[in-house]
Amino acid sequence: MSTKIQTVIKAGAMVIALLLTTGCANLQPQIDAIDARVDDLAADATSVAEVRQIALAAQATADEALAAAELNAACCDATNEKIDRMFERSQSK
Repeated sequence: MSTKIQTVIKAGAMVIALLLTTGCANLQPQIDAIDARVDDLAADATSVAEVRQIALAAQATADEALAAAELNAACCDATNEKIDRMFERSQSK
Protein backbone atom coordinates (compact mmCIF):
# COMPACT_ATOMS: atom_id res chain seq x y z
CA MET A 1 0.00 0.00 0.00
CA SER A 2 2.79 2.39 0.78
CA THR A 3 4.28 1.66 -2.66
CA LYS A 4 1.10 2.88 -4.32
CA ILE A 5 1.14 6.06 -2.23
CA GLN A 6 4.81 6.65 -3.06
CA THR A 7 4.07 6.08 -6.76
CA VAL A 8 1.17 8.53 -6.67
CA ILE A 9 3.30 11.11 -4.83
CA LYS A 10 6.16 10.69 -7.33
CA ALA A 11 3.76 10.97 -10.27
CA GLY A 12 2.17 14.08 -8.74
CA ALA A 13 5.60 15.64 -8.22
CA MET A 14 6.52 14.89 -11.83
CA VAL A 15 3.29 16.43 -13.09
CA ILE A 16 3.84 19.55 -10.97
CA ALA A 17 7.43 19.85 -12.21
CA LEU A 18 6.27 19.39 -15.80
CA LEU A 19 3.53 22.01 -15.39
CA LEU A 20 5.93 24.51 -13.84
CA THR A 21 8.46 23.98 -16.62
CA THR A 22 5.82 24.26 -19.32
CA GLY A 23 4.21 27.27 -17.65
CA CYS A 24 7.50 29.14 -17.42
CA ALA A 25 8.34 28.33 -21.02
CA ASN A 26 4.96 29.68 -22.10
CA LEU A 27 5.55 32.92 -20.21
CA GLN A 28 8.71 33.87 -22.11
CA PRO A 29 6.90 35.07 -25.27
CA GLN A 30 4.59 37.15 -23.09
CA ILE A 31 7.56 38.63 -21.23
CA ASP A 32 9.23 39.42 -24.57
CA ALA A 33 6.04 41.11 -25.79
CA ILE A 34 5.84 43.17 -22.60
CA ASP A 35 9.50 44.20 -22.97
CA ALA A 36 8.86 45.28 -26.56
CA ARG A 37 5.80 47.26 -25.47
CA VAL A 38 7.79 48.98 -22.71
CA ASP A 39 10.44 49.93 -25.28
CA ASP A 40 7.71 51.32 -27.57
CA LEU A 41 6.22 53.33 -24.71
CA ALA A 42 9.63 54.72 -23.77
CA ALA A 43 10.15 55.82 -27.38
CA ASP A 44 6.68 57.38 -27.40
CA ALA A 45 7.46 59.26 -24.20
CA THR A 46 10.64 60.62 -25.78
CA SER A 47 8.67 61.69 -28.86
CA VAL A 48 6.07 63.40 -26.69
CA ALA A 49 8.79 65.32 -24.86
CA GLU A 50 10.30 66.44 -28.17
CA VAL A 51 6.91 67.51 -29.53
CA ARG A 52 6.24 69.42 -26.30
CA GLN A 53 9.51 71.33 -26.70
CA ILE A 54 8.63 72.17 -30.30
CA ALA A 55 5.17 73.33 -29.24
CA LEU A 56 6.64 75.54 -26.50
CA ALA A 57 9.02 77.12 -29.01
CA ALA A 58 6.13 77.70 -31.43
CA GLN A 59 4.08 79.30 -28.66
CA ALA A 60 6.96 81.62 -27.78
CA THR A 61 7.26 82.65 -31.44
CA ALA A 62 3.51 83.24 -31.64
CA ASP A 63 3.63 85.37 -28.49
CA GLU A 64 6.42 87.48 -29.99
CA ALA A 65 4.45 87.90 -33.22
CA LEU A 66 1.36 88.96 -31.27
CA ALA A 67 3.35 91.53 -29.31
CA ALA A 68 4.81 92.93 -32.55
CA ALA A 69 1.34 93.05 -34.15
CA GLU A 70 -0.10 94.89 -31.16
CA LEU A 71 2.77 97.39 -31.29
CA ASN A 72 2.24 97.93 -35.01
CA ALA A 73 -1.51 98.35 -34.49
CA ALA A 74 -0.85 101.02 -31.88
CA CYS A 75 1.53 102.77 -34.27
CA CYS A 76 -1.10 102.65 -37.05
CA ASP A 77 -3.72 104.06 -34.70
CA ALA A 78 -1.40 106.92 -33.77
CA THR A 79 -0.66 107.63 -37.44
CA ASN A 80 -4.37 107.63 -38.28
CA GLU A 81 -5.03 110.07 -35.44
CA LYS A 82 -2.33 112.40 -36.76
CA ILE A 83 -3.80 112.27 -40.26
CA ASP A 84 -7.28 112.93 -38.89
CA ARG A 85 -6.02 115.95 -36.92
CA MET A 86 -4.22 117.30 -39.97
CA PHE A 87 -7.35 116.84 -42.07
CA GLU A 88 -9.49 118.58 -39.43
CA ARG A 89 -7.04 121.51 -39.30
CA SER A 90 -7.09 121.88 -43.07
CA GLN A 91 -10.91 121.80 -43.07
CA SER A 92 -11.20 124.39 -40.33
CA LYS A 93 -9.07 126.95 -42.17
